[in-house]
Amino acid sequence: MSRSKLRNFGIAGLAALSVAMACPPAQAQWVVFDPNNYAQNLLTAARSLQQINNQITSLQRQAQSLTNQARNLANLPYSSLQQLQQSIQRTETLLGQAQGVAFNVQQINQAYATTYAPATGSTSQQTLIANAQSRWQNAVLALQDALKIQATVVGNIDTNRTQTTALVTSSQGATGALQATQAGNQLLALQAQQLADLTAAVAAQGRAQALESAQRAAAQDQGRAQLSQFLTPGSGYQPTDITMFH
Repeated sequence: MSRSKLRNFGIAGLAALSVAMACPPAQAQWVVFDPNNYAQNLLTAARSLQQINNQITSLQRQAQSLTNQARNLANLPYSSLQQLQQSIQRTETLLGQAQGVAFNVQQINQAYATTYAPATGSTSQQTLIANAQSRWQNAVLALQDALKIQATVVGNIDTNRTQTTALVTSSQGATGALQATQAGNQLLALQAQQLADLTAAVAAQGRAQALESAQRAAAQDQGRAQLSQFLTPGSGYQPTDITMFH
């Protein structure tokens, strides 16, 4: 091989090597690690995770709030209303069945205008006797009514004790504000029923005492009127013979 040909072959080889180095194969890839980009991506992921945790916490709080609201709005499963109404109804029935001079203003005014009216000199003996009997009967009936009402009030004590125990137990076991409030309201209703019984008993006893006092006052007035009639000349008193010993 001549020198000129050898030189040309060397130049061609160098050119081919340069082209091969300048143009690497298509399958080859270069991996580049960017610390700043990695840190930014990591920070973004952490922030996203924190937002998700915050949302989960918020949902948990909302669920707990709904649960508490449901408890606060739950009705008390126990009610003493029927028993209290029955106790009050028994007492009211007895008050309505008052005998003689009842708990009625018009009837009281009428009785004091007739049976308990002051006796006069023109009042007949038959009227005086009839009024005295009516007054005595009214006093006895009033005492009987007072005893019946007192017996009913005493009978309600056991019912009230049972209701008090049940309501206090329900109040202590209340799961929410509404149940506690309802239990407290029913306890107040129970106290109102007890006060109603006490009022009825006091009223009945006072009525009996008032009629008894009115009877004594009317009897004194009647005795005065009868004595006046006896001492009045020409009053119509006719002496009669009385045999005391055989």
